[in-house]
Amino acid sequence: MRITLKLIAFSLLLGSCTVNKDLLFKTPTDYAYDTVPDTVNVEVVIAPNNLLTFNFFTGNGHILVEQAIGNGILSGGVQNNQNMLNPRNQINYLVNEDGTVKLPVLGRVKLDGLSLREAEDKLENLYSEFYNDPFVLLRVENNRVIVSPGAGGTAQVITLINANTTLMEALAMAGGVNDRGNSSQIKLLRENRESGEREIYLIDLSTIEGIENADMIVQANDIIYVEPLPLIARELVQEIAPIITLITTAALLITLVNAQ
Repeated sequence: MRITLKLIAFSLLLGSCTVNKDLLFKTPTDYAYDTVPDTVNVEVVIAPNNLLTFNFFTGNGHILVEQAIGNGILSGGVQNNQNMLNPRNQINYLVNEDGTVKLPVLGRVKLDGLSLREAEDKLENLYSEFYNDPFVLLRVENNRVIVSPGAGGTAQVITLINANTTLMEALAMAGGVNDRGNSSQIKLLRENRESGEREIYLIDLSTIEGIENADMIVQANDIIYVEPLPLIARELVQEIAPIITLITTAALLITLVNAQ
């Protein structure tokens, strides 16, 4: 009997070593988090590996207005704005690791670190040497964030369709905070482009006071991690149940053998 109890105690100790191993980004209790930035409207900044949709027109984009009138958009029509873009002019270009983009006529142009508006102005200025009144439209197609809403196996990669997607919107696109998720322990990990290090913000959305942080604008490559609530009892039982069954069976067999 004592041997059986010792084996059960050992199995409890063994199982406790693997409980809640799905928790990520653990921090000590005295960890100093970074101050949540006060961001309202954040400009999209072009970075390496971005995929840019590039639209080019001459004549200050007069063709867009002409097509809009023809499609009835300016006169109250409800057609998709994409009708205003000529598919022949719309091509995707990759931002290389050195921050340059290979564009027609211009060749390689460095756009890394520029906002979309700054990049459009730069390209229009460069193209003005070859075309009359160039009009450039740029859009980043593959800005993404990773959202883990609070349980293993539920993390998602969310593509940022809107330039100013809020933290709450990103969580909503991932299905909201999971049943196991701790809404008072939301960690947002963001890369600082200047230092290359990750800034870590702790956000509490469990109370109405957290609404201000809920409107925080997420940025490309952010990691939003909702810390799961520890399930020690359930996971411990799941871990040691097979071991207890094996020990109980062995103890029963030993008892039967000794009884003979």
